[in-house]
Amino acid sequence: MMAAYKRLIASIKNIFNNPKNIAEPQSAPIEKIKHSLPPQRIRRSEHILSRQLISKSALKVLYELHRAGYQAYLVGGGVRDVLLGQLPKDFDIVTNARPEQVKNLFHYCHLIGRRFVLAHVHIGRDLIEVATFRAHEMQEVGDRVIKDGCIVRDNVYGTTLEEDAWRRDFTINALYYDISDFSVIGYANGIEDLRLGIVRLIGDPLLRYQEDPVRMLRALRFVAKLNFQLDPATAAPIQQFSHLLDNVNTSRLYEEMLKLFLTGHAVQSLQQLRQHQLFGQLFPLTEQSFIENPIALTFIEKAMQNTDERFAKGQSVLPAFLFAAFLWHPIMRLFEKEREENANEQALLFHCSQRVWTEQNKRVAIPRRIITLMQEIWVLQLRLTRRKSKSKRNVGLVQHPRFRASYDFLILRANSGEPLETWIKFWTRVQMGQDASIEETPTPETSEPKKIVRRRRRPHKKNNTKTTPTV
Repeated sequence: MMAAYKRLIASIKNIFNNPKNIAEPQSAPIEKIKHSLPPQRIRRSEHILSRQLISKSALKVLYELHRAGYQAYLVGGGVRDVLLGQLPKDFDIVTNARPEQVKNLFHYCHLIGRRFVLAHVHIGRDLIEVATFRAHEMQEVGDRVIKDGCIVRDNVYGTTLEEDAWRRDFTINALYYDISDFSVIGYANGIEDLRLGIVRLIGDPLLRYQEDPVRMLRALRFVAKLNFQLDPATAAPIQQFSHLLDNVNTSRLYEEMLKLFLTGHAVQSLQQLRQHQLFGQLFPLTEQSFIENPIALTFIEKAMQNTDERFAKGQSVLPAFLFAAFLWHPIMRLFEKEREENANEQALLFHCSQRVWTEQNKRVAIPRRIITLMQEIWVLQLRLTRRKSKSKRNVGLVQHPRFRASYDFLILRANSGEPLETWIKFWTRVQMGQDASIEETPTPETSEPKKIVRRRRRPHKKNNTKTTPTV
């Protein structure tokens, strides 16, 4: 059963020995793999995917499609996560109905996407994504557009479940729940890979990464999220093909960063991206800061740990905080380089931050509303460590909407090795409601804020001289 994959690994190693072949990968050996890896159907009595574990909205869509005479299946991550005993983030559905036919079935439904046309069905507050079977054939027919080996539009519809399964990216996502008999169907040895904990691409990795370079990020995300191992054939081309991410829409990469770092496995995601040299492709200025300043890497690692801990506790995790952390040390490097005596530090910080995020947006496009929040966090770092400040301003600063995030940011900096412990103690006392008027802000010479010695006013001398009234 695994012979086809072993031959595939050997062929990839042979290709990498001759770099000229990398740019022109051969067609994926899907047809050969199909014969050695037939689909596996698990009856309801042999698996744990119960309808009680599926959202009522997803079940409603499945039943409605089935009653209308269409095939309908739960697919991908929803099936995978339930079989692993995890709570799915959402449930996706695949059907042989065309997007327009799905739209006609449901009142609150609209079609989205240009690269892949999808139907979004709204039921109450739930949104169920419904996709149409896609065909595997790689020739440019129908509405498929391929540019430089990358699929930019792929609306070539299939007619069977098998066609759709072999167009999936990873074996552990080629899993389907059949609403007609409640069985689970696995293609491409997906059920066995799920049992063994392996993330494996379907088909030729060289071709699949050229079709969609984001698959490299998805592979590492599944490894980080599921604590799986990456198949050697799937891992082999990643470093060589990292430059293909330059061709991906920068807004799409931003969404991928949220999935990598804000869903509870940020530490593992950072490790995987750096191990396969993709982090420097996405955040080159941040990667450079790791080389120049060891504290920078420690700071990012602490930020990732903090993010995962907050996610585990059900607390909010802010994209602005994440990206503010990623770009902080590149900004500080430029800030210190251009800093002059008696210069307006806040204006200089704005200038440096604008240069850094403008350069960063060439790789990952951060929305303007997020950048505004990031700048507030950065500027508050200056205000939280200002040498001379009045007590009234300190109290007002605590009431700033971004104070708490900035205070946590300051703590991360201190925990990473920056000498900021005195400031942490000071602002902790201010938040505890202590009278800030009896303390002065810390200085480099003082390890603790000093108390202000108040002078007593001299009493006015009473004039005891009696004056006689004039007549």
